[in-house]
Amino acid sequence: MNANIKYIGCDDAEMDLFESQYVTPEGMCYNSYLILDEKIAVMDSVDPRKTGEWLQNLSAALDGRTPDYLIVQHMEPDHSGSLKAFRETYPNATIVASEKALTFMAQFNEGTDFGPTMAVKEGDTLSLGVRTLQFIAAPMIHWPEVIVTYCPEEKTLFSADAFGKFGVKDADPDDWACEARRYYFNICGKYGMPVTTLLKKASALDIQTICPLHGPILKGEQLAEALRLYTIWGSYGVETEGVLVAHASIHGNTKKAAEKLAEILQAKGAKKVVLADLCRDDMAEVIEDAFRMNKLVVCASSYDADVFPPMHMFLWKLKMKAYQNRTVGILENGSWAPSAGKAMRAILEQLKNVNIVEPTVTIRSSMKQADLPAMEALADAILK
Repeated sequence: MNANIKYIGCDDAEMDLFESQYVTPEGMCYNSYLILDEKIAVMDSVDPRKTGEWLQNLSAALDGRTPDYLIVQHMEPDHSGSLKAFRETYPNATIVASEKALTFMAQFNEGTDFGPTMAVKEGDTLSLGVRTLQFIAAPMIHWPEVIVTYCPEEKTLFSADAFGKFGVKDADPDDWACEARRYYFNICGKYGMPVTTLLKKASALDIQTICPLHGPILKGEQLAEALRLYTIWGSYGVETEGVLVAHASIHGNTKKAAEKLAEILQAKGAKKVVLADLCRDDMAEVIEDAFRMNKLVVCASSYDADVFPPMHMFLWKLKMKAYQNRTVGILENGSWAPSAGKAMRAILEQLKNVNIVEPTVTIRSSMKQADLPAMEALADAILK
């Protein structure tokens, strides 16, 4: 980074399932930083999987000096899992965190004495000598105890989980948005209002570098693009004009209908059409596409007088992540008592500003020539 701020984080190339639910084929990184001044501050620790490596990185960067502070911006274990080892190694350093983070610290580490500690809040500052740390409250991005930290002398924002991404630190350096988008909507997506609040606070600062807890350090054009996208994502705006056609098919007949509907949409001039197989595709990536585009068609088989479970899970996750401000169409399949449409509508109607268009298309067992007019009408309604 520079002579005053050093990167001491760790790549975890063997991490294949982040938070036990998100596939990470390129692994994951846990970022930590060291600020060298008259006094020394360590910015966050790392996952316990990498404690030993992190302590070695820290010791090498200290070059014989001793840290005065450890700033804990976020207490999730992938960033606080090495706190106990840090305390054992540097017993005199002060741990600085929000009041709620200090409470969480005790919850995660029963019987551990973490003193000396310092609770900070919005607007508090900490002088390191030449440099000052300004603390900014960032609750619900994506935990309630989160703070982010601004160093005005370095024009650097340490952003906790905001602006993070899946993958090791330097994976796909020219395509930050792809895995940052999947990360954002699946982890922070529910919290658009807190994200927007943080962006308003950040807009008042002269930020030339963002140091997140996952992914690459952001500067220049990449930083500007990250801020642009976060403004869209946090407001549940539309990044890409297009239609996601998501299907959950038991024997393949609903899938064929979804594929035909995608063809019809393309023929009618849809700017972008993406097909997603909810039974096989990465669910987190489909969630990402649903938020990225402004229109969605859900196609599912009926199942146990309800809807086929992969579709139920998809819609439940959309609800959980506060999916809103979109246009949605419905296609159902049922051999004797179609129920998928009703079940899907029941979930969709609970979402904010979601316009469910008509007609709902019902196919019986398999798509037939007679179903095409209704599918054409649904495509027209979606694209209107």
